[in-house]
Amino acid sequence: MEITDVKIRKLDPEGKIKAIISITINNMVAIHDIRVVDGPNGIIVAMPSRRSHTGEYRDIVHPISRELRNKLFKSILDAYFRASQKEDGQKTCDYFTSDSSD
Repeated sequence: MEITDVKIRKLDPEGKIKAIISITINNMVAIHDIRVVDGPNGIIVAMPSRRSHTGEYRDIVHPISRELRNKLFKSILDAYFRASQKEDGQKTCDYFTSDSSD
């Protein structure tokens, strides 16, 4: 599995939700609405979720293996931290990540 694209659709350094991310896997599958959140213990990645009829949030899509979770989260956070370092105030940006060494 290769993460072939990471797009930061919204970057908000002031809010609790720091970024909204989309990723593409193997140039075949896209996952949208991944959030980078400033949580109580630091920056976390929150996969797309939906509120159930009981009121709790359930992930719509999520990695099963620890290896895949680590690879996804590393790519997402790398792109987020690179984008957050930009000084031009740009709110959206694209990063191509194809690091097959992971």
